[in-house]
Amino acid sequence: MTERESMECDVVIIGGGPAGLSAAIRLKQINEELEVVVLEKGSEIGAHILSGAVVDPKALDELLPDWRDMDCPMAETPVTDNWHWVLSKKGKTSLPHIFMPPLMSNDGCYTGSLGKLTRWLGEQAEALGVMVFPGFPASEVLFDDAGAVRGVVTQDMGVAADGSEKGDFQPGMEILAKYTLFAEGARGNLTKKMKARFDLEADCQPQVYGLGIKELWDIDPKKHVPGRVIHTQGWPLTESDSWGGGFLYHQANGQVALGFVTALDYKNPWVSPYQEFQRWKQHPAIREYLEGGTRVAYGARAINEGGWQSVPKLAFPGGALIGCAAGFVNVPRIKGSHTAMKSGMLAAESVAAAIAAGHAQSELSDYDANLRESWIAKELKLVQNAQPAVAKYGGDIGTLLAGADMWMRTLKIGLPISMEHHRDYTMTGRADLYPRIDYPKPDGTISFDRLTNVAYSFTNHAEDQPNHLKVEDYELQRESELAVFGGPSERYCPAGVYEWIIEEGQEPRFQINSQNCVHCKTCDIKDPNQNIEWTTPEGGGGPNYPNM
Repeated sequence: MTERESMECDVVIIGGGPAGLSAAIRLKQINEELEVVVLEKGSEIGAHILSGAVVDPKALDELLPDWRDMDCPMAETPVTDNWHWVLSKKGKTSLPHIFMPPLMSNDGCYTGSLGKLTRWLGEQAEALGVMVFPGFPASEVLFDDAGAVRGVVTQDMGVAADGSEKGDFQPGMEILAKYTLFAEGARGNLTKKMKARFDLEADCQPQVYGLGIKELWDIDPKKHVPGRVIHTQGWPLTESDSWGGGFLYHQANGQVALGFVTALDYKNPWVSPYQEFQRWKQHPAIREYLEGGTRVAYGARAINEGGWQSVPKLAFPGGALIGCAAGFVNVPRIKGSHTAMKSGMLAAESVAAAIAAGHAQSELSDYDANLRESWIAKELKLVQNAQPAVAKYGGDIGTLLAGADMWMRTLKIGLPISMEHHRDYTMTGRADLYPRIDYPKPDGTISFDRLTNVAYSFTNHAEDQPNHLKVEDYELQRESELAVFGGPSERYCPAGVYEWIIEEGQEPRFQINSQNCVHCKTCDIKDPNQNIEWTTPEGGGGPNYPNM
């Protein structure tokens, strides 16, 4: 058995995103003597953060009220201009925001890089004495004799692909804590295990997801309108009977952030979310902003879309889920940073009170209760039928029903829309039942092939290490994923990780290009047999987003 060093602290937080760092800051604000550790798998804080982003500052105002005067990068670009377009293949219809429920307003919000905001939050946390360790993924959860979480083990470093120890091998360290907060983001691999071990989803609907794919562009200054926010729905997903939408945000320094979210409950296995995004950029209304510009960054990430009815039990002995590990995204608003931050703050308050009372490894039931009475719950309940309405009735009718329901919930009334969810992988249909989709070839100016774009995510993994994408049964992959479903892994992955090598006279071979992985977690969600498991690679691996 590997001998490991151990380190004791009061609280260990798994994930250095907005939720984890907000929890760390709040803990130190309450009691500066608390020893707080943040473990982040990326090479630096913010390296794996990807979001649109239009940020509601509500939680930031509570956490650090003077943030606008503290050189916070999010303060650079307040939202000035809101548009919502319904796209047809060549045209668009603008929906006036005056007809939308008040909760959909972006007044008072800011658009910018969530990665930059996260780095700034990391600086605030370290200034308060939080120990922040980037490049240290948590790979295993530790339990005490009573079954309570008592900390985590960080990933071993210097393990060769064959499992042997290389010359620079360093065993992971045990981080032992009174409480462990899981802030891994959507579909965290340890969070998934906590949900199963403690049956946290027993009384909620299953979580469902979308895949968000994003590019940053420097555009012609004459076309740039700082603070302009554009959301779209409709084409091109109407052609594949899928749903989702696009965004284009005019941010600081002449840049626009643009991206596309495809709900992962699509049925046609020939759908490629990446290609849908590239096709969307060719729409005349989008292309006109990009012509003459330059793409500077690319990335992708799964997004929680289940809403309030998919929020699991949040606390268990010794630990709790915060942020997107639990799933607090407001789907119609396309916002989750503010709710993630608030959940981290609420968890921190419960942890600090428990430690002050002399407790350790107890269940933070007051955190769960307090969150369900907070403004997070009030906000998410107003939109809780939006995703189910669109998923059940389609983009056009579903959008009308969702809008009506949001208006009526604002008036304390709700529509009787079924809230039942089906896990995304169960919705994938047989390949022979659906038409293949002939996506246009990239032009290299507006649209790009995947591997070229992956280079703009600055992704890097040490080559000689175990594959972090685990296939349980390769025969099942051939007989089902390929033979029945047409090999959708080649299409749902936005980084070209999965490839079927088919040569005459040979068995098809499933090739995994794990060095391309941008840690989006789509394979873990959408594989039709749940035969692929995403696990943590060596620390510091993955994308290195500069300002996504």
